[in-house]
Order: sequence, then structure tokens, then C-alpha cells
Amino acid sequence: MNPNPDPIVIIGAGPAGMATALALHKVGQRPILLERYREARPAGNILNLWPPPIKALQEMGVDTVDLGAPCHTTFRGIKGNIRADVKIPRDVVDAYGGGFIGLLRPELYRRMLAAMPEGVLRTHVEVVGLDDHGDGVTVTLGDDSVIDAGVVVGADGIDSMVRGHLWGPSEKREHKLHIIGGYTFAAIPGVERNEVVLTHDRSVQGTYSSIRDNGRDGIQWWVLEAWDPAAEPPTDLRQHALSLARRFPGPLRALVQSTEPGHFQRWPIRDRKPLRQWSKGRITLAGDAAHATSPYAAYGAGMSIGDGYTLGQELAGIDLSDTAAVIAALTRYDERRIAHTTSQVQQAFVLGKVFHHAPAFLRPVRDFILDSTPMLQKQVGEKSPGEIVAQLDEMGAGLVTR
Repeated sequence: MNPNPDPIVIIGAGPAGMATALALHKVGQRPILLERYREARPAGNILNLWPPPIKALQEMGVDTVDLGAPCHTTFRGIKGNIRADVKIPRDVVDAYGGGFIGLLRPELYRRMLAAMPEGVLRTHVEVVGLDDHGDGVTVTLGDDSVIDAGVVVGADGIDSMVRGHLWGPSEKREHKLHIIGGYTFAAIPGVERNEVVLTHDRSVQGTYSSIRDNGRDGIQWWVLEAWDPAAEPPTDLRQHALSLARRFPGPLRALVQSTEPGHFQRWPIRDRKPLRQWSKGRITLAGDAAHATSPYAAYGAGMSIGDGYTLGQELAGIDLSDTAAVIAALTRYDERRIAHTTSQVQQAFVLGKVFHHAPAFLRPVRDFILDSTPMLQKQVGEKSPGEIVAQLDEMGAGLVTR
């Protein structure tokens, strides 16, 4: 039986918020998940997950069977040469359904919501105020009602109200890039199945990846280029994506052409500079509120799920009336998550600079180095996936009620 009279309130029902609620429930705490919209809805469609979030989802009781298509990833030059082969150990690939999997974001939401205990998620609820008074947090809602919470987790996205409350305003960091992406279930000749084929020419990235969605096999794709955030977005996403896809060999252009009108998406890439501390008193952050990340990491949703899992571990068995114990648990959470997520955020930022903002006269030199040396292999083929896979050991035995 949970001895804590006050719940743990989680603000925002994205991957971080849902994962936190699921993990806390698993370890015997009482979560309340608040979502300002009428439903928990994904912001986008295309998605990949590494092994750590797959392990976390399994521990939370989420069905991960056939969740996505197993994929092997290579970075390639415009001539098809391999610049980096992303290495995931064979035992990890076997243990986690392919290791790196491609899926659609709505399917992840559906499965996480299917695992959510009844009464945890409350939709169409806006939080307008927080007051940490030492022995608890008063959460004020838009209808002037309040919830007395033992802990508050701000999982409310890149424009987080909770982050601003804790640490004040901070500017978004514009990467001056945008992505146009989509997905199709059409049979396209030349597609390399169960692969992430990530190709760069001098200034544009063109990528496609296998996906599995609700029993169907398909392909997600995207093109990424430098874009002035002050400029108007393209009026015709299909035509703009096609103009970029024509630069690449292989099936990318046909994939764009076969995509249905409702399956296109565009998003500008931006983040915020990483914080050195997430938690203050009884309030902390998770997901994009803590570490908004460029898609160059392919790890934003995955790290968010990892945040929720870690919070579940650290708050398991904690008496929420013991302020010192709560603060110690949230401090451990910061110590376990900040260095890893900051590394991934910063690497994604630097990769965007290297591939899309190098001066024109330096691009031939950059490409010669990437084509002729093991530099990219060591960084994105070995070091980065090694750090991610190492999280499996750091995650420990699982979610255990203390």
C-alpha cells in the first residue's frame, strides 16, 4: 500500500509524461498525469527508438512486440559510399527486437495509453500556477481548483511553463534547419528493407528508414536542409521535398512521390541550451522540457522515456512527506540523466552545423575528411551508439517497488 497521501503530478502527456506516469505507478506511487489538450496526441509521425527506451517500455508494462521495424543504420556519401556504420552489439539487437526500430509516433502513443491505469490521465486540464512550500507543492489549475502534490514533474515540452518557473526564461536555440518528412506503405523498387539509409550531399540530408505500424510494413523518409527561421515555409511540401530528393540516388524521390497528402510533415529544428540542473525542491523536469533535442540524435523521444523510467526508480519507496528524501531522490535523478542527455543534445547540434552550415569553400575539405578518414565512424558509428547502449547497464534490474 502506498503510504503517501499526496500524488505525484506530471504535467504534459507526451512520451516523457506518459513514461513517468507508467513508471511511478509500477513502483507503487500515485501519479496524476495532466494534459492541456482534449487528448494525448503526438506532435508528428515518424520516429525511431534505440534499445534503452524499448527496455524501459517493457518494464512499464507497454506491449513492445512488433512495435517497429528493426533497422541497421549507415551514414553515406552522395555516391553511396559508407561513411559510418552504426554499431549495435548482436546480443542487444536480438534482445530488443532489432535494437534500433522504425515506427510511427501515433502507434507508440496508442500502446503507452493502452498500458495507462484508469484514472491516471486527466485531459483538457491547464496548469496555471505552482507553489513549492517545502512540504508539498500546490498545483493551481485553470478552473482555480488545486491539487496538493508531493512532487511535480514538468514534462510540458520545449515551451515548458515548469522550466520557466524553476529557472527563468531562456531563448530557444535556432539550428536554422528544417525537416520535411513523411511515410508511405507503397511498394517502391530499390528500397533497402530494414535499413536506415542516411545520405548527405554537400548541403542536404536525404534519408529513408523501414517502419512497422499496426502490422503493416512501410517506409518513413525525410529531407533536411538549412532554412532561415524567419522565412516563410514552403507552400507545397511535396514539391519542395521532391526538389531536394532529386539530388539523391536510389528510391527517395519515388518515396516522396508515393506519399499521401495527409502524411507529410514539416518542422523547424530548435532546442534550448542544456541546463546544469533540472530539479529544485520538489519540482523537476523531463523530456523536451529538460533537453529538447535535434532529430540528428534520433533520440529525443527515447531519452524522454528514459527520464520517466529513472524517475520511477529513484522515487520508488520514497516517503513523500520526507522533504530531504524527496530532494535526494531528485538529485540522484539529475546526476543519472543530465550528463548523458547533454552529450546527445550537443552532438546533434554540432552535426547539424557540420553538415549544413559549413562555408561553401570548406565543404569539399569536410567531405574529403568524411570520405577518407574514420572520424565519422568513430563518433556516430561507435562512440554515440556505445554511450546509448551503455545506458542498458545503467538502467539496472528494472522498476522495483521498494
